[in-house]
Amino acid sequence: MSPAHAGLFFFVLFFMSSSEQLKQILAQKLPTSAVNYAVELWEKEPFSFKTTATRKSKLGDFRYRRDRQIQTITINADLNPFQFLLTYIHEVAHLHAFVKFGIDIAPHGNQWKSTFQQLMTPILSNTFFPIDLLIPLRKHMKNPKASSSADLFLMKEMSKYDEKSLNQDIIFLSDLKPGNRFLLSGREFEKGETRRTRVLCHEVKSGKKYLIAQLAKVKLIA
Repeated sequence: MSPAHAGLFFFVLFFMSSSEQLKQILAQKLPTSAVNYAVELWEKEPFSFKTTATRKSKLGDFRYRRDRQIQTITINADLNPFQFLLTYIHEVAHLHAFVKFGIDIAPHGNQWKSTFQQLMTPILSNTFFPIDLLIPLRKHMKNPKASSSADLFLMKEMSKYDEKSLNQDIIFLSDLKPGNRFLLSGREFEKGETRRTRVLCHEVKSGKKYLIAQLAKVKLIA
């Protein structure tokens, strides 16, 4: 076997091994019906894939590195299967958009939106998502936001499929009434007026005011 053929043989073996390894990881995270499609997207544009601990600021991450031939995508490991699938496609769309349109495009501009919509179209059916998620999901995909976390309707529906918490008192800040007190990260707040996607709240102990996302999960103080 020539050195060139040996190199190609090694690449094919590496590619197949990585594909199978990714499939094994995704089989534990995604709806079963979506695993093959997710792997097919990787095979079109390979990337390094990792799951991470919970990050409060984001569900997933893709950052284009000029100095790397293989880019990296990370997703929070604790997402429910449907949120994991949506986040996976969201991040893969970043990679595909950069490859297709170039690295100078806006991260969440029209090129990314059209790519995201194209990648989501084949799985917007009850084969991949429960019927109750399809209504908010299809609405979301008409003009996808930079983060699905910014879509209150979609995230509240998605949360129904989260693993049941041992603490049943945890609810969304948006579900509280103005004047209600709640705990967030061990600190006590009082809910104030809602300003678009955030709520003006004041910390009881310090009296300082903070803008907190409506989708923050909090514990109501009786």
